[in-house]
Amino acid sequence: MATDAALARLREYMVGPTRFMNLVSCFELGLIDQLRERPGLTAVELGEAVDATPDSVEQLLNLLVHEDFVTYDEEDGGYSLGTLAGLEGDDLHRVLAFMDLVKVTVLRQSFYLTESVRARTVVGLKEFYDYEGTLFGAVAEHKELRQSWATAMDSETVRVDPWFFENIDVPAGANVLDLAGNTGLGAIHTYKSNERLGLRVATFDLPEKEKECLENFKKHGVEEHCSFIGGDVFESVPQGFDVVLIKHFLALWDRDRVAAILSGVSKALNVGGKVNLLIPLYPENNKDSVDPRCLDFYPAFFLGCAMGQGGGLKISAYRQMLKEYGFEITRVKTETSADMPADSFPIHAIVSATKVADTGEEV
Repeated sequence: MATDAALARLREYMVGPTRFMNLVSCFELGLIDQLRERPGLTAVELGEAVDATPDSVEQLLNLLVHEDFVTYDEEDGGYSLGTLAGLEGDDLHRVLAFMDLVKVTVLRQSFYLTESVRARTVVGLKEFYDYEGTLFGAVAEHKELRQSWATAMDSETVRVDPWFFENIDVPAGANVLDLAGNTGLGAIHTYKSNERLGLRVATFDLPEKEKECLENFKKHGVEEHCSFIGGDVFESVPQGFDVVLIKHFLALWDRDRVAAILSGVSKALNVGGKVNLLIPLYPENNKDSVDPRCLDFYPAFFLGCAMGQGGGLKISAYRQMLKEYGFEITRVKTETSADMPADSFPIHAIVSATKVADTGEEV
């Protein structure tokens, strides 16, 4: 029956937070590390090792045994790693970073998702951190938020940037602007991924990012090739650039703000200038989408935890706005399962466009 199917799906939603925290606690307590080092430990031995009762250990591991993350020997009562045994190195680091991101920046703030939607701001930040604004402002004042967010985002940048630069066209000797480039990691990747092209790359972001950005340029040995420009994208976009990169930024804003950003970029570029967008891929038809990863995470994250707005748009919406501001799309490249780890939250798309007319002219 359709009702039974709906009830079964609703149950999956209801137990989501408890399943998540059960798993996270097994990592945080050190149970997984203990089993990686010493397979076959009993609940008593694990409890002694992580300062927990054997009963609590057994309770937490029941779910992991069911999921085959951990195995259990009925004869000697020993636990060992199952499918988690092969999860290590960069993969494990990435997964743990995103689990921490969900715990620290999502679970608490999303408790106030309904209120945030109504207030058009992140109410949870006020309730838990006495901060009025967005997550990206709060991370500057709260170490816990910054450490969790920055670790996960840097991990995602390191993963996605090579794929991004393999699939965009940057002319040799170009002046490149990394719009909303935060503390310079994107600019560093831009230069180093195209070192033979002799690029000049500028990070454009709020003035308070300058010190850390310049320190990062020096640390990576690119200070002669990369620079910082302070400003507000909603006031003006710097001119004199051949290529503008906008990565992980447009999805933060509602449609009118996205349009304002693209309008500013259009005014800053001459005809022939190029823009490359890195955006989460939202399906044109939600019902027929075979992979709802962006829908699983981003709406609640942006509305309730990060911005109080935003959440991404469909490719057709970007196509319409780019055309309105004088751009013609030259390529759309979408991540495939071969491009990304199975645990990745978003599916990304690259939208490349060239300015073919000034705003107001017929495209």
